[in-house]
Amino acid sequence: MTNRRHFLAHGILGLLAWFAATPPLLAARSPRIVAVRAWPAEEYTRVTLEADAALTYEPLFLTDPPRLVLDLKGVEVQTTLRALSDRISRDDPYVAAVRVGQFTPEVARIVFDLKQPVTHRLFLLEPVANYQYRLVLDLYPQTPLDPVERLLTELRSKPTHAPEAPVVREPHLSETPPRQSQGATLPPRHDNRPNPSASADKPPPKKAPQPSSPSPANPYLVVLDPGHGGEDPGAIGPRGTQEKEVVLAVAQRVKRLLEADGRIRAVLTREGDYFVPLAERVHRARRIQADLFVSLHADAFIRADVAGSSVYVLNERGASTTAARLLAQKENQSDLIGGVQLASRSDTVAQTLLDLSLTATRRQAERLAETVLAALSTVSPPHRPQVESANFAVLRNPDVPSILVELAFITNPTEERRLRDPSYQEKLAKAISTGITRYLHRHVGKPRNRMLAAQTAASPL
Repeated sequence: MTNRRHFLAHGILGLLAWFAATPPLLAARSPRIVAVRAWPAEEYTRVTLEADAALTYEPLFLTDPPRLVLDLKGVEVQTTLRALSDRISRDDPYVAAVRVGQFTPEVARIVFDLKQPVTHRLFLLEPVANYQYRLVLDLYPQTPLDPVERLLTELRSKPTHAPEAPVVREPHLSETPPRQSQGATLPPRHDNRPNPSASADKPPPKKAPQPSSPSPANPYLVVLDPGHGGEDPGAIGPRGTQEKEVVLAVAQRVKRLLEADGRIRAVLTREGDYFVPLAERVHRARRIQADLFVSLHADAFIRADVAGSSVYVLNERGASTTAARLLAQKENQSDLIGGVQLASRSDTVAQTLLDLSLTATRRQAERLAETVLAALSTVSPPHRPQVESANFAVLRNPDVPSILVELAFITNPTEERRLRDPSYQEKLAKAISTGITRYLHRHVGKPRNRMLAAQTAASPL
């Protein structure tokens, strides 16, 4: 009996010790906010709450004045969450201020005071890369804005052909336009009126005008795509240089140099530090019927001595090298890192993807890549002397020649230092703009017909 009591006593003590150790484990199940970030931009503002467990939330919109209330269940307000109010920029186009408080012992409340009525998306992201669970809030203007739409507005407001010439459909870039002799005449009429060309006292009609050559009123359109942005920093160098910052700086320089030509207009897929989904980048190039699409990146590798620029084209069936395949896999993860609710959208780009290996678009992309790589080789020796290929999602464009340029290896300390140097950024930009301009004037006879783009801009593809 004594032994039995002794055993029960030890058992009870053991249970008490277990229960004493259990509260911290149970408390760990409640989400704890580990980071807060805000990415303001004209297109949209993104707010990200990162936690060590999935968050349970409930939004509520209020009007007069416009506010968004976000309740986080099972969350205790701590210093990290309170810091969200300091992350909101005074220049944020949509958020005036943020207030954080403990609404009830079980609910943390965040109130976003809005500068204007907005539409919103709110979704959860699973852990990926260096991020834990993320709750993402995107605030959009009720009338969507993007750089491409601004350019389309300009196209609608000015003629895209010579003033005296009627609008004529230009053949698709993959078509071979019919050649006409200088003496060609208008086709015969199919009504009962007399043909004016048969009248002796009237001069023969002029031939049907072709679309005008590139000019400020009818320019080539080039879409420049600075990779990554916002939540997705891209590769990071030994000194902390972020790929997203370097490629945006170079893209802005390329845009300026191209537009100095007077016959080229360039538009950026992003104009600030925010994320644009890969499919949306492609969609913007198609929407304006761009002549070219050039995506800019900075490479990374496990070895610090690897160096040089590279230029890639699409290869939907594989890759030219194992390194190219691994690079494409890394770049294609950008949507997961940048924060896209993939399950809620269908990849229309993949659905409409044509067999580029059998189209002129692929051949044109290869010529463009060769021309740009040759120009970059005058700045520094390339990583490889030939154009490479891999299955990059951002190059899956069935009707716009598209290339991806890796400016240098940001993981190489020497190249990282150069990429941070504005004068070296200018050298890279000059080489890329030279390659683009040279390709356009040598291989693309005339810009595509912008009237169709302007008329169908709002139509989904």
